[in-house]
Amino acid sequence: MKRRIADKRYNAYLAGGRPQHRPTTVAPPGLLAPLGDELAASVARRTRHLADTLAPLAGAPFFCRPGFILYHGDCVAALEKIADRTAPVALTVTSPPYNIGKDYEQKTAWHRFVDWCARWLGLVHRVTREDGALWLNLGYFEVPGRGLCVPIAYLLWDQSDFYLLQEVVWHYSAGVTTRRRLSPRNEKWLFYVKNPGAYTFNLDDIRDPNVKYPNQKKNGRYRCHPLGKNPSDVWHYPKVTTGTKRSSRERTAHPAQFPLGVVERIVRASSNPGEVVLDPFAGACSTGIAACGLGRIFVGFEIRRDYCELSVERFRAFENERRRYADRRPGEAPAGG
Repeated sequence: MKRRIADKRYNAYLAGGRPQHRPTTVAPPGLLAPLGDELAASVARRTRHLADTLAPLAGAPFFCRPGFILYHGDCVAALEKIADRTAPVALTVTSPPYNIGKDYEQKTAWHRFVDWCARWLGLVHRVTREDGALWLNLGYFEVPGRGLCVPIAYLLWDQSDFYLLQEVVWHYSAGVTTRRRLSPRNEKWLFYVKNPGAYTFNLDDIRDPNVKYPNQKKNGRYRCHPLGKNPSDVWHYPKVTTGTKRSSRERTAHPAQFPLGVVERIVRASSNPGEVVLDPFAGACSTGIAACGLGRIFVGFEIRRDYCELSVERFRAFENERRRYADRRPGEAPAGG
């Protein structure tokens, strides 16, 4: 057969019409910029206060630095201890185990998985401020006898008292290949709020400046906002990849790591500097790196000690990269770009 994939007439990548893959940096530049002195001092002070408040309830953290508090333990047990004592969380960004047999989970019947999710979702709702939000990342699993690739979002969307504002589709290029069905290339983010009448949404902080016709006018006025367009509910972010030529510098040993770019956008949109961002399934602490980088205070729970250790190592690498970023010469790009 003729190899159309090697022909520029057919392959837009070869023709130069689409951007080629580039290895990522340890963190996006937006997370590496140093915090101002006033915000840094405020974050440090609030982190100490929050850690002291949680200590009698959740115990001593596994690791604690300004803007970053990580606990080793089961999130359900921990949240049950603090749920009725404090509700400081402005935003939760998380991705629970998908019940597909990964080495960090015990696979169970799908209806038991849904019941377990309803339990911790209810606890997250209880620790969330009245104007707070939840962004929930979910993939697919099989429901025996009913469906092979059932979006978990279809089963969980109404399992808490949160108000579902909308679904955001995260599209990526790399992934599992198939021959008897279409290759899956998206996951869902469910965007919930506690109070649909009052919640944080900083659209101007996440506008997309890549506008096709930026100077287009109507009746003498520019048609597009000067900061860019609304990013819409379909997001194109590459997965955190592996391999010698395709490796992402933000990659860790965690097998289900979502990219910092996605979390950065969510944290910017749904929280403000100095506020608390929670991840009950911290994993490799992508939520923590993004929250800390943007001047928020991260609180994470991770049941596996090796992932806690991995996250501490990752956080320290992030801090080192941030210092190098602050010391770089004007116009110099971050390492690994």
